[in-house]
Amino acid sequence: MADTEPDPPPPVRLWGGRFESGPAEALARLSVSVQFDWRLAPYDLLASAAHARVLHTAGLLSDAELARLCGALDQLGRACQEGRFRPAASDEDVHTALERGLLEQAGSLGGKLRAGRSRNDQIATDLRLYLRDHARLVTSRLAELEDALIGQAERHLGTAAPGLTHLQHAQPVLLAHHLLAHVQAFSRDASRLRDWDKRAAVSPLGAGALAGSSLAIDPEAVAAELGFESAAENSMDAVSDRDFAAEFCFAAALLGVHLSRLGEEVVLWSSHEFGWVEIDDAYATGSSIMPQKKNPDVAELARGKAGRLIGGLTGLLTTLKGLPLTYNRDLQEDKEPVFDAVDTLLVVLPAMAGLVGSLRFHTARLGATAAAGHALATDLAELLVRRGTPFRDAHEVVGHLVVWCQVHDCELGEVSDDDLAKISPLLTPDVREVLTVDGALAARASRGGTAPIRVAEQLARLRLAVEEQAAWASG
Repeated sequence: MADTEPDPPPPVRLWGGRFESGPAEALARLSVSVQFDWRLAPYDLLASAAHARVLHTAGLLSDAELARLCGALDQLGRACQEGRFRPAASDEDVHTALERGLLEQAGSLGGKLRAGRSRNDQIATDLRLYLRDHARLVTSRLAELEDALIGQAERHLGTAAPGLTHLQHAQPVLLAHHLLAHVQAFSRDASRLRDWDKRAAVSPLGAGALAGSSLAIDPEAVAAELGFESAAENSMDAVSDRDFAAEFCFAAALLGVHLSRLGEEVVLWSSHEFGWVEIDDAYATGSSIMPQKKNPDVAELARGKAGRLIGGLTGLLTTLKGLPLTYNRDLQEDKEPVFDAVDTLLVVLPAMAGLVGSLRFHTARLGATAAAGHALATDLAELLVRRGTPFRDAHEVVGHLVVWCQVHDCELGEVSDDDLAKISPLLTPDVREVLTVDGALAARASRGGTAPIRVAEQLARLRLAVEEQAAWASG
């Protein structure tokens, strides 16, 4: 008789004890998640090693067994990292694949690691570990974008620019002030991620399937080893809670909105109609048919990705809204939105940092148009107020002056003394003293204003804040 290959071992299933047959192909195809949750493998192995030590402390593993298990987990981790161990088509999820690998490394001893935990608390732990790690990575990339904006602001502390409301010329501002407004929003995003991390620093491991464990394991010990602040206080909440995932998606979506707003402005600024900025060739593309085109693709893609991030948040919230306690398989849908949010931000943020850092502002054009559209009208009205005129009346007088200038196609400071007097006796020739861009900028010296002294103070504070964010991210 010819030699035959031995039958392959049956696929590892973590739940098959009471079933007489395997799942239908349709169920297997629907249930499989290893194609996207495999990225959790390093965190699952980390939690498994911590769990092994807890089992040892509880007297459920001998010294020799603990050493063998930890050695096998280390070997499996290296094999995963080097690509020598990969999930198989028959693996349902990352946990199934890694248990198969552990059994190959440690034999039946690997089966002891399942005591005192369930996939329910295991996956909740893995996902928290992954997101806490990647929140720092996102924050680090965000700090690079903030640095790029701050660098541009430092280079343009003396550059006047049109300030807009309703996309219409409103009042002159410093270009640095405008750029730092975006940094303020991004700084809140970074602060939001740091604040999120405090609530995410709770370990579900030890909750088991939903009711905890009768084994003498110590959830606080494993929480401390994995870098969590505490173990969960309620085992049912521990396995069913996905607030941390939804909140991360919200922080990512709002960051995406802020990226979109910045992207929209770069699109406008680089247009022929605005002509405020030139995009570096490395961050623009051309047209396949129009040789003259230079398209702001990075800015547009950042704008477009916001919809993806908002959609992920909306989808996850919709999944969670009707789930009874505790674990339900619907929660398999929690991972792809957060993975996609992480992947999206880690692609968009460096591209936007490079785009912003290489922008070339047309400062002469910005300065020449800073007062366009009678943007100094408010300064004139406020001068009249300082001289005792009620603002309502001052507003009316300057409004008449603006209409006169529109009819005669001139700027406020170009109106003759006689014509000023005809419009209102309040408009004496010396009102021209406030009709300069530099004067208007310097006058806005209240906290948060666009005066150079205030913008310099704001810039210094933001520089320190971004350095603090970067330090947290690297920690």
